[in-house]
Amino acid sequence: MSEKDPWLEVSEVLSIFPTCVWKNQLKPEFHQELNSKILQLINQINPDLAKIPMGGSWQSGQDLYNREQLVELVSCINSTAQTVLQFLKVGSDAIEITACWATVNASGAAHAMHCHPNNFLSGVYYVQTHPGADSVNFHDPRPQTSIIRPPVTELTSRNTDQVVLTVSDGMLLIFPSYLAHSVAPNESNKLRISISFNLMFSNYAECLSRPLWGSTADTLPAE
Repeated sequence: MSEKDPWLEVSEVLSIFPTCVWKNQLKPEFHQELNSKILQLINQINPDLAKIPMGGSWQSGQDLYNREQLVELVSCINSTAQTVLQFLKVGSDAIEITACWATVNASGAAHAMHCHPNNFLSGVYYVQTHPGADSVNFHDPRPQTSIIRPPVTELTSRNTDQVVLTVSDGMLLIFPSYLAHSVAPNESNKLRISISFNLMFSNYAECLSRPLWGSTADTLPAE
């Protein structure tokens, strides 16, 4: 019994409705070779990356998971996805990549808050990051929490509406597709390069999970 609260027998804090982000850091000897292959592929697809204007972004088509250069990355994604499904106690393990694309952000480029509809999981793999271009922002998926915003004495994961996660080359993140995220402006003078992807249960994937945007590079959302 607490001396402060003599009426109290048991007290506990229950964490309910959590939102998880799965983070894997690939071994240097693995991701360095993989990233070299990815960079070669991206430069083959768009030899003019150096011409992206300040504040601009370029994005590839959404079928990179079919490219030979991404075989190892696809294997890592699929393996991590199975781990996620097991952690969540999901009964079906038939899940597949429905889209996979490269994003290149020039200096000053950012991306507004968004999510990835019609998929179960989404993720991003970081190929090239730099100080000032090494973070992703995750936003509170519970809209009702913004109704009352009292001042806090210290920001924590339990009272903030945004979590800024520092990322690095060779890092693989997977998160629920409903989880809104954004990218701050690239404050470096170098290109920030990442590979994004979506996953959906196979029996839904054919008709429901394709990206809702088009394939014109200058109009696609960045990651």
